[in-house]
Amino acid sequence: MEVSTATLRPSSCSFLFQAPKAAASRDRVSSSLSFVPNSNSTSNECFSKLCFIGCRLAAKPVKLRRPRSFLAAAAVVGDTAAAPSNYSEEKSSDSVSLDPSSSGNSSTNGQNGEERDNVGCLDYQKMIRVCDKLIGVFLVDKPTPTDWRRLLAFSKEWDNIRPHFYIRCQERADSEEDPGMKHKLLRLGRKLKEVDEDVQRHNELLEVIKGAPAEISDIVSRRRKDFTKEFFVHLHTVTESYFENPTEQNALAKLGNTCLAAVQAYDAATESAEALNAAGLKLQDIISSPSLGAACRKIDNLAEKNQLDSALVLMLTKAWSAAKESNMVKDEVKDVLYHLYMTARGNLQRLMPKEIRILKYLLTIVDPEERLSALNDAFTPGEELEGKDVDCLYTTPEKLHTWIKTIVDAYHFSSEGTLIKEARDLMNPKIIQKLEELKKLVENKFM
Repeated sequence: MEVSTATLRPSSCSFLFQAPKAAASRDRVSSSLSFVPNSNSTSNECFSKLCFIGCRLAAKPVKLRRPRSFLAAAAVVGDTAAAPSNYSEEKSSDSVSLDPSSSGNSSTNGQNGEERDNVGCLDYQKMIRVCDKLIGVFLVDKPTPTDWRRLLAFSKEWDNIRPHFYIRCQERADSEEDPGMKHKLLRLGRKLKEVDEDVQRHNELLEVIKGAPAEISDIVSRRRKDFTKEFFVHLHTVTESYFENPTEQNALAKLGNTCLAAVQAYDAATESAEALNAAGLKLQDIISSPSLGAACRKIDNLAEKNQLDSALVLMLTKAWSAAKESNMVKDEVKDVLYHLYMTARGNLQRLMPKEIRILKYLLTIVDPEERLSALNDAFTPGEELEGKDVDCLYTTPEKLHTWIKTIVDAYHFSSEGTLIKEARDLMNPKIIQKLEELKKLVENKFM
């Protein structure tokens, strides 16, 4: 169950890999796409006038033909964002051509009209630069699909960039002369599109559960196959992306926990129903055997294939118990059911780890001397034999001590869910006390 953002901020003008927290490690610093301002640069004060707030320019808005993310103008190098060599020149020229007030009060309406006509072309060139820089990020800095998923989940601007990015990948591939790079570009476009489609599906499901949080159980029952491990990883990443909005982050975390609980409950119910159905079919097959020997052999075969489960034994127990209490069932039938029950029970016990079987036997011994003698026998290597009523087993002090310690620790830390089901019935205060005594005995006498 162990389930960086791309956000648009006012006056933002660069792609930057930024960590969710200031104290984040360098690995975390490289895990997101975002638009953030370079507030430390004095020259950026002028350039920030060109940045979008919402879908408009901050100063005297001019309607543009391209998405707001076109103004990203920082080059990503490794895990940090660095301005390209021509950054100051681009900034100066852009501020003149895109800011309506940059030409002064004496500019004519005709000049402003020409500037507006050039806006689309300038923005298109900016988008090309953004896509080229992202191609470099996806090919060099973050080349794995896992990195791509995280970047797309964090990005709030990817919806605007998406169509232009794939077109640019194809354009670069078509014009590339190097066959190796051409293959890389085509592969990037294809693989990233697959990841992108997965992320879009996860986002669609997330919107569904956010829109109906009270109906999560119904949604899980209808769309269980969509609640994959990848979805919960995506949900965790999206939750991390709201590091600046604790309220929204906590709400998403709570929603994720609710989804996980609903999925676990649905799976448990489904597994129980499937187990009972499968056990019923196995029991029907056993009972329809031509003889008692054939029925016992079927049970033995199930045990050998590790297909003999507690659900089948429970059904045999109920069948024998019901027959035993009934006056309508012949004694021969009762004997057959009892024999089948004991055969299944014996095989089920043999599927249990031998250390657990040894522990359960030791716990039935009251006399300290007899218990010490049984421990000596258990730690004496020899041939393991399976008898009709008694099995000869042996183990090592270290292995038995490990099992005892695991059970005792699970009891004290209330983590019985970490134990195998065969050991959970030992989670009893009186049994735990005996296990602690047995643990000390093993430590003092055999370790």
